[in-house]
Amino acid sequence: AEYMGELRRSGAMKPLQGVVVVEIAGLAPGPFCGMILADFGATVIRVDRVVGGRLAPTLVPDQLARGKKSIAIDFKNKQGKEVMLELVKRADVIIEPFRPGVMEKLGFGPSDLLKVNPKIIFARLTGWGQHGDASTTLTAGHDINYLSLSGALSTLRRKNQKPTFPINLVADFAGGSLMCVIGILMALQQRSQTGKGQVVDAAMVDGTAYLSSFVFNNVMSGFMKNDPHAVGTNLLDSGAFFYDTYECKDGNFVAVGAIEPEFYAQLLKVMGLHNRTDLPHQMDQSKWEYMKSVFAEVFLTKTRDEWVQLSQGTDACLSGVLSIREAVAHPHNQLRQTFAKDKDGKDTLQPAPAPRLSDLSGPYTSTPVAYGGPVLPGADSKEVLEQLGLDSDRIGQLLRSGAVIQAAPKAKL
Repeated sequence: AEYMGELRRSGAMKPLQGVVVVEIAGLAPGPFCGMILADFGATVIRVDRVVGGRLAPTLVPDQLARGKKSIAIDFKNKQGKEVMLELVKRADVIIEPFRPGVMEKLGFGPSDLLKVNPKIIFARLTGWGQHGDASTTLTAGHDINYLSLSGALSTLRRKNQKPTFPINLVADFAGGSLMCVIGILMALQQRSQTGKGQVVDAAMVDGTAYLSSFVFNNVMSGFMKNDPHAVGTNLLDSGAFFYDTYECKDGNFVAVGAIEPEFYAQLLKVMGLHNRTDLPHQMDQSKWEYMKSVFAEVFLTKTRDEWVQLSQGTDACLSGVLSIREAVAHPHNQLRQTFAKDKDGKDTLQPAPAPRLSDLSGPYTSTPVAYGGPVLPGADSKEVLEQLGLDSDRIGQLLRSGAVIQAAPKAKL
């Protein structure tokens, strides 16, 4: 597909340069999937929906839209459908976030689009998956629901407390977005051998379960307890006193993860406990609760930053629990440019793409990165139509009919 040549040639050469992605606008997992692909060079066109001649309302601005273009299309308008199919003809990948059957009703199901473009990779990112128990797959859900059905949520709790979900990171973004990206990349690789497109069924329940393989395998083999009254007593689920978080004198927290004996010895030295002869063996689980109280008392004697300073340069496996803004200002993160400046070079920062590739020049330098904020739905409609090769008369007709909407430019204050 050569119609996006101008956009593809902008910037330094990246691994996914030349790949065109059509992303149907949705909630966070789909946008993050598209953003990863855009970060590594793909041309990503977000398709925002038009309903009743107006842009479909959104709960919050898409905060994962950097590097993308947006076109707003009315899928129920015949001319709008034609524009969508023109995009598909020239695309390598389509990402859709709807419940099973929605795209089929719109006339954009896999069988429809693979006829238009037999090489298209059709990525379907959902919570429950494309098939299974109909009473489940066709119902609404969110990260917490997919996390619970995968079994993983049962492991995320302290002893005798209710399960605690880690915001919406695990199912939405790890089990959903990242697994979907892996599926897309594998499908693109297979297409390079077969010349054929295919469907990627990325279900967040499946992805979260797969992500939890280490935990599941340890439970099944008996190395980790998972019954309700035993969760929170294992080595890595807050049962061990040397793998936990502790409050400090200033109300902040430190995290300790000194599992190995040699690291544990260094932690005791940092804490001033290395000369205590009355301490039980590290792996005496019957004394773990007692040692938690010992550690808790000691950590309250100093501030978080004082503990971090004491452990500097050691293998005590002690780190400060940082807020988002503190993480941005941390020297290590600044040296690695873990967070990148926006396109205006202002103080607004975003997490930079990862992992780092040694042959990739561009966004990981000291210069400001062209990462903007939320992309306004329909902000690039006219530009995308021009890239499709449509003349000005045809573009004007599409805009006047409401098949496509061009958003008004955002006022500069």
